[in-house]
Amino acid sequence: MNNIYLPEASEILSVEKVTPIEWLFRVKFDKKVKSGQFIQISIPKVGEAPISIANFNEREGWIDFLIRKVGKVTDEIFNKQAGEKLFLRGPYGNGFSIENFENKHLVIVAGGSGVAPVRPIIEHFYENREKLKSFRMIAGFKDLESVIFKDDFTRWRKKIDVLVTLDKACSLEGICDGLVTKYIPETILPADLIDVEYIIVGPPVMMKFSCQEVLRRGLSKEQIWVSFERKMSCAVGKCGHCKIDETYICLEGPVFRYDFAEKLLD
Repeated sequence: MNNIYLPEASEILSVEKVTPIEWLFRVKFDKKVKSGQFIQISIPKVGEAPISIANFNEREGWIDFLIRKVGKVTDEIFNKQAGEKLFLRGPYGNGFSIENFENKHLVIVAGGSGVAPVRPIIEHFYENREKLKSFRMIAGFKDLESVIFKDDFTRWRKKIDVLVTLDKACSLEGICDGLVTKYIPETILPADLIDVEYIIVGPPVMMKFSCQEVLRRGLSKEQIWVSFERKMSCAVGKCGHCKIDETYICLEGPVFRYDFAEKLLD
């Protein structure tokens, strides 16, 4: 009988410092994954933590995690180097359906580390730009030091209409000041909104008000997708830590369509 809680050791391929408290770990991984899912990463005798998948390549056999140093598990992970092991179990949860966005106008609104779970989608359509009618992105950060994936943004701008905003004013070229909600009303959309889809990922408050701005533009709740994580511990619907009413985020999410997610954004 298989033990659903038993992780497998995976080799760290590379470690990249993204910000002072957020590092990108690339780890060997040979299982099929989906954009928007998450993995439970553990350190024996220390604990485990749910981490969103920040990119993956099934052909080459690797997976990326953007990990923020915020507690004892992540503190210990930050001591790891390329060639050492992390223990993984998963993937878990429902992710984004890439096919749902094909041949449509896609707008991604991401706040802070919320860029990580949508990074696989961005990379997919960056490489397959012809599969979208248009592609726009608004990414918001607290300040310049907290901007993640700076090199990726530079590259993405070659094929994607990208706007990066900071909560605090900034005079650098290509970076605007203000919250992401300030720029949602300015996003250019086709007159016929039927083929427009929004993906909104970030802190709960940011997602709530961003969704409200999108709805004011005349889109329906069925055209908005969100992703969020609560305190997920077991990842298999047993502990109840992530449960909101009767919904287990680890099983039914973390990706939801907004007509369902609206009541979950607490």
